[in-house]
Amino acid sequence: MQKYLRLLNLRLDVVVNDITGLAIIDTICKGEKNPEILAALRNGNCRKSATEIAKALHSNGRTDYLFALHQEYDIYKSLQQKIQQCGASIEELIKSFINADENKKKLKTDAKPHKRVNKNAPQNFDLNQIAYQYFNGVDLMAVEGVGHSTIIALMSEVGVDGLKKFDTAKWFARWLRLSPNNRVSGGKVLSHKIPKGSNRLKIALRNAANAIGNLKDTHLSNFFKRIAFRRGRAAAISATARKLAIIIRDMVVKAIPYSSPAQYEFLDQKRKRKVLEMKRLIHKFNITTHDLGLQL
Repeated sequence: MQKYLRLLNLRLDVVVNDITGLAIIDTICKGEKNPEILAALRNGNCRKSATEIAKALHSNGRTDYLFALHQEYDIYKSLQQKIQQCGASIEELIKSFINADENKKKLKTDAKPHKRVNKNAPQNFDLNQIAYQYFNGVDLMAVEGVGHSTIIALMSEVGVDGLKKFDTAKWFARWLRLSPNNRVSGGKVLSHKIPKGSNRLKIALRNAANAIGNLKDTHLSNFFKRIAFRRGRAAAISATARKLAIIIRDMVVKAIPYSSPAQYEFLDQKRKRKVLEMKRLIHKFNITTHDLGLQL
């Protein structure tokens, strides 16, 4: 659709970040050419004014490109309908699993308005509540970085019974290919790269880890930044994804809530921890007061 809009000289991509607000495109497909009328259909949250958008909507009137745009728009609507049907089927399957257990039906969790719902996640049911019931009262959404897409991937790829088949959390991380594959010969480590290969759950955990890297002053974000400082962001994403896999497996199998260590640290405790970290670095690199530019 964006390609044919550009060929029609309708430069929505210049003035709007996301063209999935389809009121303008739908009106164009119906034959409307007046830029003022089209610009008036903009979303109320759009930063650009109607006048600015109207300047980008002067069509060249090519009927062949308009026909192609209409075809692409019909395909888009058909795919969206299939996605909604898939979402409804997912909801039905999960609810049938939950309704089979009376204890799960009674479980209730707190709302989490701070968790942003991805536009591609199922919109027709409360995944926060359903996930809490599905995992027997374990609130995985309480883990920072874990969102709706991560929960859906976990449900669809392994589920509760699948997680219980791994004897330890480390085995689960190794199955996901998130643990380093240490190659040792003669007592010397030749390499410790992450094995190649991927799956939907690994991708979801890596996306969650990447989101954690953008958070501020949390237990997992501090872990992410320590790894990123030493080895780069790519290594930090893999390490944090592995840590998430271990946390999630232990929470579900052992039925324990998530508690971030930083949650219980007061300011003086944080200060003591930071001082200890600095002492270790000073000892490791043999730093002197002269190196620091201090005069005693």
